Amino acid sequence: MKSFRDLKVWEKSHELTLAAYDAPSNFPKQEMFGLVSQIRRCASSIPANIAEGCGRRGNGEFHRFLQIAMGSESEIEYHLLLSRDLKFLDTELHASLNSRVEEVKRMLSSLIRKVDEERNKLKG
Repeated sequence: MKSFRDLKVWEKSHELTLAAYDAPSNFPKQEMFGLVSQIRRCASSIPANIAEGCGRRGNGEFHRFLQIAMGSESEIEYHLLLSRDLKFLDTELHASLNSRVEEVKRMLSSLIRKVDEERNKLKG
């Protein structure tokens, strides 16, 4: 497998992580160890799992780490929605972040399908 840095989905998820670290800067202080921490943790989990999967042996393990990244993708989607509904994020910032989330989710889905196809070819 090539380096994770060569994957466009890793690049986009890294950019999402940087934006997710910046977005909660105006959240209430009491959320620093709650929602802010959750947003940052699940955002950084996406590119980290893509990178870790690239460092593993074989498509089976790569596929498993991509699935974990997809779970983190859904998690950040929810935490951003909750932040908007609690009025910690304004609608415009939420829409911008959510658009990035959706883009990465589509890219991850596509890569997962591609890895699945390659795994099935090797089995068949």
